[in-house]
Amino acid sequence: MTTRIRRYVETDTGHRVPNHKSKCRHMHGHRYRFEAEIEGDVVQESGASDEGMVMDFSDVSEILMVHVHDVIDHAFVVYEHDEQALAALACMEDGHRTLVVSFIPTAENLAKWAFDQVHPHIVSAYGNRLKLVAMHVRETPKSIATWYA
Repeated sequence: MTTRIRRYVETDTGHRVPNHKSKCRHMHGHRYRFEAEIEGDVVQESGASDEGMVMDFSDVSEILMVHVHDVIDHAFVVYEHDEQALAALACMEDGHRTLVVSFIPTAENLAKWAFDQVHPHIVSAYGNRLKLVAMHVRETPKSIATWYA
């Protein structure tokens, strides 16, 4: 029988949805929550550091910090064909954090992006069939998107 765990990181990240019919077409930001949902068997190996766990929460946190948080926290995520946003960001002082992506940075697309960043790093050292099953992205307290494996 498998068990699921969840761990999240939060980022302060800017974006815009260039073709949006309403205010989301303007540059703005959110306090995003990227939450990894991992499935696996509870480690039974006696004396193992992860005994009794699916995966150590601190290991999940480290993966999320390195591959999601440290990439987009206090950055602006911009679609590669959003010429207006790219031009505006080009005028910023040196050191501005911008991540140019091949997709419109909606919560749905950011969920898939984060999944793709984290998935290769969820590995089992104890043969407990670890699997990243979903990445949940909360864009606002009332708006959540999920990418499932």
